[in-house]
Amino acid sequence: MGNVNIKFNNKDYLLSCDAGQEESLKKLANHLDLKYSELKKNLGNIGENKLLLITAIQMVDDYFDLFQKIKNTKNDFEKLSIKFKELRSLSISYKDDKETEIGKLKIELNEFKTKVEQSKTSYEEVLDKTTKSIEKFIENVESDKKQNIQ
Repeated sequence: MGNVNIKFNNKDYLLSCDAGQEESLKKLANHLDLKYSELKKNLGNIGENKLLLITAIQMVDDYFDLFQKIKNTKNDFEKLSIKFKELRSLSISYKDDKETEIGKLKIELNEFKTKVEQSKTSYEEVLDKTTKSIEKFIENVESDKKQNIQ
């Protein structure tokens, strides 16, 4: 247990606190003294008890204001967290949709490649047949010419 000498309203007090809390107690007592002195300056000497009560009420008011701000900030954070989760879910859904779409496009591309190959093969077969047919026609024509010349 530690002991701390503090000054409040120009009076010295010896207070006890847990070990290691001495500096914190000094800061708190100094803050209380500043608030008290400010009120005394603004309101005049209306009595120590009344000034202490008003000081305590102001400090509790400050505490509740801060507590409300923290509560509002926590609520805002929770709302942001919900929005973040929604965005995350949407982005995952969007990603999944795009992956599905890409998969379908890959299948279509492979089908298109297969059709192109089939068309190419078919075209080559037709071209081969046509070429053979033309060659045969030319041979026939030349053969006919030779027979006609003889």
